[in-house]
Amino acid sequence: MNSMVPLDFNGPLTTERLTVRLMTPADTDAVHSYQSREDVCEYLLYAPRDRDAVAGKVVEASTLTRLENDGDFVQLLVERLADHTVLGELYFSLVSVEHECAEIGWVFHPDHHGKGYAREAANALLAIAFDEWKLHRVVAELTPQNTASVALCHRLNMREEAYFVQNMFIKGRWEDTGVYALLRTEWEALRTAD
Repeated sequence: MNSMVPLDFNGPLTTERLTVRLMTPADTDAVHSYQSREDVCEYLLYAPRDRDAVAGKVVEASTLTRLENDGDFVQLLVERLADHTVLGELYFSLVSVEHECAEIGWVFHPDHHGKGYAREAANALLAIAFDEWKLHRVVAELTPQNTASVALCHRLNMREEAYFVQNMFIKGRWEDTGVYALLRTEWEALRTAD
């Protein structure tokens, strides 16, 4: 096994405007407010969830803090520091221990789009991934029709690596997948250039 594991999320992470932390059962209603929406779930792997389903997912997420094996993940809440408003969440999964690769994803409430929160939160998590955990590579896989997420990948300096046409059958239809990636060496170069 690679010596990089286990990777523990000891959070919370704090940025200029945000806290990125583990979910707790008290967050259920806030998470349900966006996971239950058709427009939010349009490009996700799951359909809108009822409150009971969200409650179960939040309880599960509240216990996941360690990335040790391929497929392990953390689901982290993003809230605004000023008033503790829940803005959305970040997903971070260990894709391959052997290849030191992880995947990042995000879901944000539409009321909070366009304010740079997703970029700020994702950058904080990427800093942990590359600077602390020393991962080699982080990818994002998304539906290319989700132009807001594609734009976020570009703002995170992730480059498009692949475009798979109709490779996933989701919710009764074929969907394309775009793959974006960032290497630790690229991350370090970006930090040096700042």
